[in-house]
Amino acid sequence: MKINKLAKRLQKDRPMTMVSIRIPDDVIDDLKRVAPMLGFSGYQALIKAYVGQGLRTDLERLESGIEISVLIESLRKKGVKDEIISSAMAEAQSPVSVS
Repeated sequence: MKINKLAKRLQKDRPMTMVSIRIPDDVIDDLKRVAPMLGFSGYQALIKAYVGQGLRTDLERLESGIEISVLIESLRKKGVKDEIISSAMAEAQSPVSVS
């Protein structure tokens, strides 16, 4: 994410919009239980953190998608097989395991 966007996201006085969503009771119960363990004041703050984290991840992936597609096309032109490219992409997107 670019520095300007990140700086705007960190401002406390950003305009807010109220949103209403339906979430199963058991999920709310789990959020209420987990929130204090993760240092959040309540489950709504945890939900906002989860949404923000997922959004940042997707934005980063989508904004860099153009560069990745150019790389993939270049690899194909150089004779790298689609199976190898697919395998490498899957490996790159999976969580890193620590040995």
